[in-house]
Amino acid sequence: MGEHRRAPLAGVTVVALEQAVSAPMCTRTLADLGARVLKVENPDGGDFARHYDDVVEGLAAHFVWVNRGKESVALNLKSAAGLEVLHRLLDHADVLVSNLAPGATARLGIAPAELAEHHPDLIAVEIDGFGAGGPLSGKRAYDLLVQAEAGVCAVTGLAGAPAKPGPPVADVSAGLYAAISILATLYARAQGGRRGSAVSVSLFDTMAEVMGYQLTYTRHSGIEQQPLGMSSPAVAPYGAYPTRDGQTVVLGTTNDGEWQRFSRALMNRPDLAEDPRLRTNPDRVRHRDLLDTEIRAWCADHDLADIQRVADAAGIGNARYNTPAEVLVHPQLTDRARWRAVDTPVGPIPSLLPPPIIAGFDPPMGAVPALGEHTLAVLAEIGLTDDEIALLGVYGLIGTGGHQ
Repeated sequence: MGEHRRAPLAGVTVVALEQAVSAPMCTRTLADLGARVLKVENPDGGDFARHYDDVVEGLAAHFVWVNRGKESVALNLKSAAGLEVLHRLLDHADVLVSNLAPGATARLGIAPAELAEHHPDLIAVEIDGFGAGGPLSGKRAYDLLVQAEAGVCAVTGLAGAPAKPGPPVADVSAGLYAAISILATLYARAQGGRRGSAVSVSLFDTMAEVMGYQLTYTRHSGIEQQPLGMSSPAVAPYGAYPTRDGQTVVLGTTNDGEWQRFSRALMNRPDLAEDPRLRTNPDRVRHRDLLDTEIRAWCADHDLADIQRVADAAGIGNARYNTPAEVLVHPQLTDRARWRAVDTPVGPIPSLLPPPIIAGFDPPMGAVPALGEHTLAVLAEIGLTDDEIALLGVYGLIGTGGHQ
């Protein structure tokens, strides 16, 4: 075994005022890299993602997915005493991450200007829906709403039947951009730059960036490409085809050389390789219906394993269409030991390792916290006395664990 390295973010403390997916994904990414994450939640129910469903032995699937490795501090921020405790937490923190409702940080007195005055060394990152200064800035923004507004749904699904991508790509992408920003700012600080900084990331700006190809194409062509389900308007052949044994194979090319191998070595159809209508990718895109008809007929006459064996030998990209239940037992995950047990208030559950594999570093994969599980320990750590903590409890301003 290789040498075990210190966690990349060991010693970094993050305070999170977060809910749903975007900010929790950001802070879970930081926790996976060794940061300490203090998740500040309302004692009355906490992060509302805790209650989306109860399929994980009473816990919610969204919540256990993006909240491992954190400490839950249940604190009522609508009170002066609760806000005072928050500021004491921030005195000991390197980073604040939030994704509250529009205007919430200003109402709490923790907008960037106020944080710069009271916590000048703090890196403050706010994830919002639409960014400041535009006509939609004050609107609530959920993953679906932002995807619709940014055009993502218009390029997903089928023409006349737009769809939301299954995963919450706006939330996840914004959360990861926020995490990247934090890493960059921490690096600048380590190089002797300004210690504090204000960073904002909006879901809408993130999705506009993700839509870069489609926006560039439409700006310069005047054409709004229509969605093609499991195909791509930019490349052909590139799609999903039923096989003789009832499976679905996904086949793709990215250049004309691959198309020549596809038609000759995979399908044994030199006539297609030589067809002038299919010579270049723009030609094939224009004649997609002809091409798909031929490929669909060929795949319907072959079993999945045979198609994939020949495609691999010919250097043609291919995949098997899988459902979530099939991915759970996918050998690419099981053979590489990508599943680990993570503790939760209801016992250990399987959880995927984070995607980055860093030589010598074993991700901590910490527990999913119960609401307020760490309140007492954290408040004592930042200097509150037993009497002060007891008084906060008397007035219902804190929660002290025991709740999922």
